Amino acid sequence: MKAHLHDLLRAALDALLAEAGTDAAPAIQLDATKDAKFGDFQTNLALQLAKPLGQPPRAVAEKLVQKLPSSAQVAKVEIAGPGFINFFLNQSAFQAVVAEVLKQGADYGTDRSGKAGKIMVEFVSANPTGPMHVGHGRGAAYGDSICNLLAATGWTVWREYYINDAGRQVDILAISVWIRYLELCGVTLPFPKRGYPADYIRRTAQKVKDAHGDALKRGADAVLDGLAAEPVVPEGASDKQKEEIKLQQEAYADTLIQRARSLLGEGYAQLQRIALDDQLGVIRKTLSDFNVGFDQWSSEAELVKSGFVEKAIKRLRDQGLVYDKDGAVWMKTEAYGDEKDRVLVKADGAATYFCNDLAYHVDKLDRGWNLLMDVWGADHHGYIARVRAAIEALTGRKDALNVQLIQFVTLSSGRMGKRSGNFVTLQDLIDEAGTDATRFFYLMRGHEQHLEFDIDLARSQTTENPVFYVQYAHARICRVFDQLAEKGGKFDPAAGVAALQRLDNEHEKALLTLLNRYPETLRRAAADYTPHTLVFFLKELAEGLHSYYNVHRFLVEDDAELQNARLALISAVAQVLRNALGILGVSAPEKMYREEVAE
Repeated sequence: MKAHLHDLLRAALDALLAEAGTDAAPAIQLDATKDAKFGDFQTNLALQLAKPLGQPPRAVAEKLVQKLPSSAQVAKVEIAGPGFINFFLNQSAFQAVVAEVLKQGADYGTDRSGKAGKIMVEFVSANPTGPMHVGHGRGAAYGDSICNLLAATGWTVWREYYINDAGRQVDILAISVWIRYLELCGVTLPFPKRGYPADYIRRTAQKVKDAHGDALKRGADAVLDGLAAEPVVPEGASDKQKEEIKLQQEAYADTLIQRARSLLGEGYAQLQRIALDDQLGVIRKTLSDFNVGFDQWSSEAELVKSGFVEKAIKRLRDQGLVYDKDGAVWMKTEAYGDEKDRVLVKADGAATYFCNDLAYHVDKLDRGWNLLMDVWGADHHGYIARVRAAIEALTGRKDALNVQLIQFVTLSSGRMGKRSGNFVTLQDLIDEAGTDATRFFYLMRGHEQHLEFDIDLARSQTTENPVFYVQYAHARICRVFDQLAEKGGKFDPAAGVAALQRLDNEHEKALLTLLNRYPETLRRAAADYTPHTLVFFLKELAEGLHSYYNVHRFLVEDDAELQNARLALISAVAQVLRNALGILGVSAPEKMYREEVAE
């Protein structure tokens, strides 16, 4: 419907500009009105044209209205205020959407052409040092839904997970597992303060024991030989003292890493591989259970091993974007908007995380994805400028990288993190509340806002639960058709479409309006990267269906024409519910059982 009005305005605009001898055509803005007295849609096109044409807005509006092609869908057009043009539509224009939905099915409102462009979306990319926590889950639900939205609105989308398997955190994982493995072998050592203490490390240690027996066992004397006791934070320590001791603890962990490498030789790489594979296996399973998939899992370690990092640095050097200082290699990021230049390679020859990450972004661009989206946690906010600066330096483009930050999630147990001995994992949440509720709840608020996850509400089977309320609308519709079959009746879609003029009560008009609004809602959610827009739409559509269900009969045995018209309408509603829920990665059950229903 909106597209049709847009075409009418485009024709009028082209005619007016040709008459005026100018090509100063503004973008046509057409919006649904919030008040019925102003019609169904409104445009400010005349106000935009007033200055270029040198005429009063109302005069321009009158000329535009005169040049509008006639349309059977438009009842009347009015000019309001300083020059707004209001469109009042015939009811048949709203009713026609039912036939459109039934004909297009899962494709209603979508554009699967891929002509909008190509985009690579990297999301989740949780460190492979333990299970995903609830914060990662929000990024997973958001990133996957954004990919679905973009793919449904004309984009060619590639989904990628970047495995950070080359940094120091992988060594910390290895020694954490090794200490627990040694315990299984009867060797007791103090666990490093900067290690990963949670129980999942013991499970991984058992896998090492199963694979290697005692082959990686070393005595406590050999491990601790020459190592001073690890410092601990005394009670009442100042912030400065705490920071100093933290650095000493990090140094202790580094010494332990070097000791493990020395004592284990090739066995260290085997230990590290089992630890990584085990954690990645858990992450992959959790994401699979969460209905999240990727086109590619890219390894940082493989990127480094392939020599691509060195090639990227050479490319930067050839372009005059890096320089040497104090034995380190620096990139000129300040010249491109960063607060200061950044180190790529430290004086000891070790590449920084930024260096490898930059090389990965270069790799993504080299693979033909000229638009990149990264979905990061909010704690990475300070990292955006340096990556954007580096990409701008390489490409000359400020728009090559789009970063979406995901704010924190809290449960009743508070914020989570892997260094805590006890934390709630995403798998725990999925097992407790289910995939559908978990994804829906993650998406109920804008990703830039903090989210309080009400797990008791999420697992409840009542209409107080938003996802249950929406899914129950779909199940109710399915139940109507089950009842029709039980009575020996049949739904005639063609007859229903032919009788759409019978849909004239307020509940039906409200549903028809929402069905017409779906394509624009989909496009807006994709353009703004806001899947919660779709959540709001679903809640409104479900509310409209429940209100309709509670007041009107659908199986009107003494009026076949009205029955088929109403069945056609609710069939279209069910289709749009399925479509929108599918974009969010949530199912549309055909049967549901409730604890209570507020009707």
